[in-house]
Amino acid sequence: MGILGKTKCGNREFNWGQRTYVMGIINVSPDSFSGDGLNDAPSALAQARRMVEEGADILDVGGETTKPGADPITVEEEIQRVIPVLKLLSSQVNVPLSIDSYKFEVASLALESGATMINDQWCLKKDPRLAHLAANRGVPIILMNNLRDIDTTGINIVSETLGALGKGIDTALKAGVPFESIIIDPGIGFLKSWKHDLEIIRRLTELKTLKRPILLGPSRKSFIKQVLDLPVNERLEGTSAAVAIGISRGADMVRVHDVKQMVRVCKMSDAIVRRPLE
Repeated sequence: MGILGKTKCGNREFNWGQRTYVMGIINVSPDSFSGDGLNDAPSALAQARRMVEEGADILDVGGETTKPGADPITVEEEIQRVIPVLKLLSSQVNVPLSIDSYKFEVASLALESGATMINDQWCLKKDPRLAHLAANRGVPIILMNNLRDIDTTGINIVSETLGALGKGIDTALKAGVPFESIIIDPGIGFLKSWKHDLEIIRRLTELKTLKRPILLGPSRKSFIKQVLDLPVNERLEGTSAAVAIGISRGADMVRVHDVKQMVRVCKMSDAIVRRPLE
């Protein structure tokens, strides 16, 4: 077992350091930035089954788009989108389900409907009650760095990210979340500057000082467009490069749209980067 230990999630355990885990994205928001938004539970189930067959270790279900400038939706609307999907998927697929939401009410109902992980894209800044929810329900929580609410001009992006994630970890621990149930995400695409995205991936190893597994989510993000000048449906190679280099810099899990291809990238990267188990 690696120095990061293991994290129990539903019926699975993530043994950090052995290999890179793959989180498949299930978007049930019609205005998803990536163009893969689904409109109903049966469509989500078909995608989930395909992703599991392709090798996904966990599925992340979200009902609200994260594209910059989008208006937030109500708690009621988000619940209507994600809860039927979670109920159906939890009865039909055999991998853990994560709820991608920063709203306490949504996350609470999601855990009652089959989710076994919380993915908070605001690192407990929007609603610290999510930490208490994770602690009380005994589920892991992903804390994602999100700097969209501050001016990042001239800042040291790695220091800012370390500080924000460190505060999130402290909040979670004070709420009773076990250290081994915390996963961190540097927030690629949520840093305002695409150059910051590149720098975070380049310097990802520095986040290892927080001693928690790192989730990296570069899939189809706009920093790839800035480099390659390609539309969202042509960013597979850019995503592959970011995933491979991210793994070489210490990523433990990747959150992706293209599961089949990224599973292959992860296996190849792991074969090069990770030492074989003794």
